[in-house]
Amino acid sequence: MKIGDINLGDKPVLLAPMEDVTDQSFRLICREQGADMVYTEFVSADALIRNIDSTMRKLTILPGERPAAIQIYGRTVDAMVEAARIAEAAHPEVIDINFGCPVKKVAGKGAGAGMLKNIPLMLEITREVVKAVSLPVTVKTRLGWDHDNKIIVELAEQLQDCGIQALTIHGRTRSQLYNGEADWTLIGAVKNNPRMTIPIIGNGDVTTPQRLKECFDRYGVDGVMVGRASIGAPWIFREMKQYLADGSIPEIPYQEKMALLRRQIAESIDRIDERRGIMHIRRHLAATPVLKGIYDFRQTRIAMLRADTRAELEAILDHIERDILPDTSRQIIAK
Repeated sequence: MKIGDINLGDKPVLLAPMEDVTDQSFRLICREQGADMVYTEFVSADALIRNIDSTMRKLTILPGERPAAIQIYGRTVDAMVEAARIAEAAHPEVIDINFGCPVKKVAGKGAGAGMLKNIPLMLEITREVVKAVSLPVTVKTRLGWDHDNKIIVELAEQLQDCGIQALTIHGRTRSQLYNGEADWTLIGAVKNNPRMTIPIIGNGDVTTPQRLKECFDRYGVDGVMVGRASIGAPWIFREMKQYLADGSIPEIPYQEKMALLRRQIAESIDRIDERRGIMHIRRHLAATPVLKGIYDFRQTRIAMLRADTRAELEAILDHIERDILPDTSRQIIAK
């Protein structure tokens, strides 16, 4: 699969953009674990053009992350064009436009998936961003606003006509948020539309290597984007890539998985500060499959998620790794 001149190889697996998740450290780890391309957190066009420090920091891309895309969102043409130019100056490989975020604070203001209620404006923003930058421009969106307005097959053609060089489709409507099952049949319909010539990337409910392969085989997509299944489990890309290659899933020791989580903690603290860095990483600790299914783990889990100093958190993780995880009769190591 190619996006412009960027060759991502056959059946690439991409890390989805996720707010408060796909920070610099996590993106780098996912690339090391096999993700073929990574995306930044959502970057607000309005905040970029106001030069907000916290937003500007989202544009920093380390050499080991590449190829990487910066994803921007906004609700006006001028702001999105200026934001795209600012993002281009950070030298990503791709500029991605977010027309898919369903959360109220974004979509409710007309940005993200909110654009699915204003297709003319969505298309105008896309055309003008494509004109404004020399990098490949891609779009991520959803099937439509709600069940009665699943417009993605027609919309995909319109977005392609605007000059984008790849399209990612999340298999839900905005109204579904993240509920229910992702509908890949419409993603497949876009891919199988003979008028479509750009790469189509599918997204939604790809949580296992087996499901990943099924999506490639059944729907014919050019790439698959993985989001929530990677939270607390960046090694999922390693598992998925190996399964695609030879049908096997690597046995990754829990010590190696814990080392990756500890690395995220350290890098989060170093990047932000101790208190906020620990708060930021709690989402990964809460979601990680390494610590699921463990017998009588509730109190330890609560303590881990309430720890507010690095020393306290490290001591709890030492206890988990030394005294709990080795006792395989009392726990289930998620693969």
